[in-house]
Amino acid sequence: MRLWGRATAGPRRMLCFWLMLLGLALVMLTLSDLLNRNRDHSFHKPGTPRRPLQRILGPPQLEVIVDSRDPALELGVDLAPLKSLQEDQLLFVPSMQGTKSLPQRKRSYKMLLPKDTTAARTPTNGEMGRAVRLQLEGLQKDMEHTSVQKYGFSEVVSERVSLHRKLPEARHPECMHKQHSESLPSASVVICFHDEAWSTLLRTVHSVLDTAPKRYLQEVLLVDDLSQYGHLKTVLSEYVSHLEGVHLIRSTRRLGVGGCRTLGSARATGEVLVFMDSHCECQNGWLQPLLDRVAQDRTRVVSPIMDVIDWQTFQYNATQWPVRGVFDWKLDFYWESNPQQQDKDPEMAVRPVQSPALGGGVVAIDRHFFQSVGAYDPGMLLWGVEQIELSIRVWSCGGSMEVVPCSRVAHLSRHHLPYIFPDQDMLQRNKIRVADTWMDSYRKIFYRRDTLAHFIRQSESPNIAQRVRLKRSLGCRDFHWFLSTVYPQLYVPQDRPTLSGELYSVGTGSCADFPSGQGLQGGAMSVAPCSGTGSQHCDLNSEGEVRWGPMGALCFDIKGERVVLSPCPAHRPPNSRPQWKFIKLSGQLVHQHSQLCVEAVKEEGLVQSGPGENSTNSGAGGLFLRQCTHQPRQQWHFEQLVAPKGA
Repeated sequence: MRLWGRATAGPRRMLCFWLMLLGLALVMLTLSDLLNRNRDHSFHKPGTPRRPLQRILGPPQLEVIVDSRDPALELGVDLAPLKSLQEDQLLFVPSMQGTKSLPQRKRSYKMLLPKDTTAARTPTNGEMGRAVRLQLEGLQKDMEHTSVQKYGFSEVVSERVSLHRKLPEARHPECMHKQHSESLPSASVVICFHDEAWSTLLRTVHSVLDTAPKRYLQEVLLVDDLSQYGHLKTVLSEYVSHLEGVHLIRSTRRLGVGGCRTLGSARATGEVLVFMDSHCECQNGWLQPLLDRVAQDRTRVVSPIMDVIDWQTFQYNATQWPVRGVFDWKLDFYWESNPQQQDKDPEMAVRPVQSPALGGGVVAIDRHFFQSVGAYDPGMLLWGVEQIELSIRVWSCGGSMEVVPCSRVAHLSRHHLPYIFPDQDMLQRNKIRVADTWMDSYRKIFYRRDTLAHFIRQSESPNIAQRVRLKRSLGCRDFHWFLSTVYPQLYVPQDRPTLSGELYSVGTGSCADFPSGQGLQGGAMSVAPCSGTGSQHCDLNSEGEVRWGPMGALCFDIKGERVVLSPCPAHRPPNSRPQWKFIKLSGQLVHQHSQLCVEAVKEEGLVQSGPGENSTNSGAGGLFLRQCTHQPRQQWHFEQLVAPKGA
């Protein structure tokens, strides 16, 4: 028995040690949670639940559960009273932020101890502390990685930010002194969400409640677009039941952005609809300037300046004014900033600016005008270009759009969109719908720059009959009017045969390329494998310009001997612009001023020149001006990938 006792004493000590280590870890986690709660208490208003697991005493929330196929949702039909239904009774909803949502992987950490040849040594308190820190750091990294994959931003960081965060003041000083009418219209803020994180959704709601004056804020409508996450079920219902003026509507099927907002608008009672994404934060005084502009003209659709919240740090970044919304020939939306414009006109600091398009982050529109102009297109699928479709339609059918500088709302950027579409071609189908409905003969420019959309369109046609009838009944203007009156800055490509398309290098088997993401300031051209998607499209026009990209705002230029892209000159005489000539017989692209030819260099290193020429170190691959020879690297073809109807 004594021998057995001595034999088991060692394992017992090790078992006690690991139990003690586990207990210490639990104590530290408990203390950390208590400290976080105390810190949250200092930042949050009394009585505001911080985490979705907190139970809220009170009656279960009765909410509107809407069958979104209800014919009462058709525009122009009076809405019958809805039957309120109680949501499924869930006694306990596990938090999606807990360890159960983490990937099931084993983690192990080794403690590096000094080598002892005589006996095993019991770890010191410092070593146990380091082991616990390693475990906590590993858990923290796992949680952060999981939240980014799940939501497209760091929900772990978001949880540390107060639900009532006050953003730093970024408005122009004159905005604080502007007087607005006391008889502004009432507003219904419609916030659609699908599987949104708890912290960002509730921060959006509280930001609206904390910054919008009660005399103008009619209601906040939270519209659940068939979310699946547990924290957006009964727990959210109970939370919302304690927020005055906030109502929860649930759709029985997936609607997407446009359908969800139309559903919310059908239940709204305010005079002005404010559509807002579910991850926004509002500046003080953001609502009144929007309502004031709509009250002056009920056909006016307005947006605040959209500031940016960083997806990793949740840091607030103010957007430079003036800014407006634009789109290119691939129907991709951009915010275009031009700070130099304000230097020429100081009064622009507080003056609204008309905008060819508005983003979907925050949009304010008169409720009756929204319905009369056709709401959101019900044929749009889930997500994508619905804001461009609405913008073209509003302008073409009697309305206008503008950005209001004295209103600011911050929008959370995303590392990636978390939504998983059942059909990866969904965005192209939405673009096809916009092109065929609103762009008339100009749609062939779009199809040349989005070849995937072209091939989809060849195999199937969108059912746009209803929207075409709406277009005719409203007396909407054509797309030529939109380009010439609303958006004259958008260059209209000529797309001449053999002088437009991918610029293919015979000598390298590659295409002229410009890395995406470098913006509209331009940079050095490169060569890369031909994409075949239309993203490398360029156009040699009758003025001798080589225009690049889906917007056509960048032109071939030279810097030393290198071919670069620079912003195309807007008002310079033709003889002062960089001019190019394409010789079809030899396939050479000639810079007319220097009479040098464009040569492709595929990789870094020495470029082997032609007979009688010295080798030149290019330093990097790209396009260079060289003495014209018969080198295959100086032979080019403009290859048009598709030939849309009407071309």
